[in-house]
Amino acid sequence: MAARTSSADKSAPVESSPAVAGLRRHLEHWRNALAGTDWVPWAILGLAVFLRFFLLGIKPPHFDEGINGWFVDQVMKNGFYRYDPTNYHGPLHFYVLLLSQSLFGRNLWALRLPVVLVSIGCVWLILKFEPLVGRNVSRIAALAMAISPGFVFYGRYAIHEVWLQLFSTMFILGLLGLWKFGRLNYLWCAGMGLAGMILTKETYAIHLACAILAIPTLAVSYALSRVPDAKPAKQTWTWIDLAMVLGVGAAAIIFFYSGTFFNWDGLKGLYLAFKAWTETGEAGHGHEKAWDYWFKMMGPSWEAGGENFTAYELPMLAGLILCLFCQKFKNLSVRYLAIYGAGSLVAYSYVKYKTPWCIISFGWPFLFVLGGWVLLVRPKNLRKVYVTIGVLLCLSLVRSVWLNYFRCSSPTEPYAYVQTYNDIFKLKPLLTLAKRDPAYYHLTGHLIRSSVYPLPWTLGDFDRVGYYEGGNMPANLDGDFLLVQQDKIKDVESKLKGAYYTDTLTLRNYQDPSKLFLSAKVFKEFFPGKAPDFVGGAQNHAPPQTPR
Repeated sequence: MAARTSSADKSAPVESSPAVAGLRRHLEHWRNALAGTDWVPWAILGLAVFLRFFLLGIKPPHFDEGINGWFVDQVMKNGFYRYDPTNYHGPLHFYVLLLSQSLFGRNLWALRLPVVLVSIGCVWLILKFEPLVGRNVSRIAALAMAISPGFVFYGRYAIHEVWLQLFSTMFILGLLGLWKFGRLNYLWCAGMGLAGMILTKETYAIHLACAILAIPTLAVSYALSRVPDAKPAKQTWTWIDLAMVLGVGAAAIIFFYSGTFFNWDGLKGLYLAFKAWTETGEAGHGHEKAWDYWFKMMGPSWEAGGENFTAYELPMLAGLILCLFCQKFKNLSVRYLAIYGAGSLVAYSYVKYKTPWCIISFGWPFLFVLGGWVLLVRPKNLRKVYVTIGVLLCLSLVRSVWLNYFRCSSPTEPYAYVQTYNDIFKLKPLLTLAKRDPAYYHLTGHLIRSSVYPLPWTLGDFDRVGYYEGGNMPANLDGDFLLVQQDKIKDVESKLKGAYYTDTLTLRNYQDPSKLFLSAKVFKEFFPGKAPDFVGGAQNHAPPQTPR
């Protein structure tokens, strides 16, 4: 009887409890909701966020980052930014960095955080082109930007170019949106994009000129090969709306260029800067490059005497090549982006002064043209195009990871231009002491060499540091730490009296090495059991241990 009961129990259906049934309904609901969610844009943005934030401090502060940080320190001391037209960089970036450092402190993360967020915002803005160029085109362009070696590398730098990329993209989005839809939000987008470019860098003139010249060029292109649905939309904004946009943009320009109303002469720089800018662009001032420089940066090329293979921006190069077929695009916005991008490239190629980070300012339209490839082919060839684009994007991602996390300060990487070497981390004992006890911010330091950026910003909290160049030296050379240029080492050592631990420190490429001196009295704990490397003329024995 017991055996029969057991057999019946095994064959009877198991009824679910109400709790289990409710859990199944919830899981089914979430599965259906997830299936109906468009997660692709979020995945692209998530990838952009990860690549830009991951190990953000792995790269030492760049030469320009040190200068920008020093300018922020001057804003803090003076109360405003004194715009210099010979510097030809707008004021907005410095005020944003001031806000970031005021909130999060004087550190590398706070210095880079605003630009990282702006770089992520650029990827988000590319997705906003979907109503103009189509879903697949905008997503391919956004993904290419999210993983690009250049857009990631310079999206982790506290420099102006990412702001210029953001505002130029806003401006073009506004123009195309006004043509296609005529809505007020696109008018604000174009207006604030133009104002932002003016507040960022004088090279806005190139982008503005190319954007305007692309319009009659597009008209000729349209006359030769017509595009369906190309009629401009009826504008739904009013003259009052236009006045509001112009007024807000003008107010922002006046506010920042006048040093928040403390330096009205700064407004003259709006036109005086172009004299210095054109002279620099023509002369090069040490940064002159050949006309084909950008092509070498994008595609397969060997740099540094054949030691380094670049191929940084293969998707961008593919988009540039596809610009040759822009007449076949039946989408007016993609055709305009191809014309605008090609014009910007010609302008940047003509200017002799070339620095690699400018590639993100003019290269982003080509990513749309790359995505536009899917509009050119017949359905039977569409899969091959997607596979080809996928291969290009995978190669770009691998190159991006290799550059940004393994070779971000390598002198053989052309993108790591005027990049500070990891040698700067040899100052870690000094920074460690100061972080542990603020009293060490009063240590005496002598930096006896030329061009020491980014150290004036890195050591900005130390109030007894002197900077000496051109043969100048302090009366008493002994200090708690010294950095001495190679050709002045013998002269300095002949006058030192203390005992020091020493090391060779090279700030960046194209610069002779320096010698770092760390006082044995102050830094003994970082060199346990080691005798001083250098003992001055008046020092016949190792210094006694400093009492705590």
